[in-house]
Amino acid sequence: TGNLEALRAAFARAPELVVREMTTAVPEADNLLMREVQDKMPIGAQGFLRQSVFTEERVSETGVLGLVATPMRYAQAVELGTKPHFPPLQPLVDWVLHSPVGQTKFGAMNEKAARGVAFLIARKISRSGTKAQRPFGLAFQENEAQVLAMFEAALGRIANQLAGAN
Repeated sequence: TGNLEALRAAFARAPELVVREMTTAVPEADNLLMREVQDKMPIGAQGFLRQSVFTEERVSETGVLGLVATPMRYAQAVELGTKPHFPPLQPLVDWVLHSPVGQTKFGAMNEKAARGVAFLIARKISRSGTKAQRPFGLAFQENEAQVLAMFEAALGRIANQLAGAN
């Protein structure tokens, strides 16, 4: 909390300096977290979810905001898991046929056999739901100290520059 207060005070005193330093630190942290999220993301049939993760930074009157996200609607289900439901069959068929995990677990098979396996998986999900994978949460949890160190370094640079300005 002390560092946050120091950053607020520095922002009030020299907003351009803080924005300049944070527009370096925030993308650095975002890129680290994006790589970690992608590494932890389960591989689907084509890896679309993993490939869809992106970073975005925005500068506003109150500071610099960093975002690591995905536009894919099913990302929430992967992150948090799901309650029992009957999922669409075709994505499961594609996963069985085309994903490295599906091919390792079930071996090579034709479309009809893959549809049968996909139905069994869908039936299991309809009874048990799906387990939370938490790629975003785990990526942040495991790298929080590194992200904080990036911001501490930026705060140190800000303090040094403010001290030099006096």
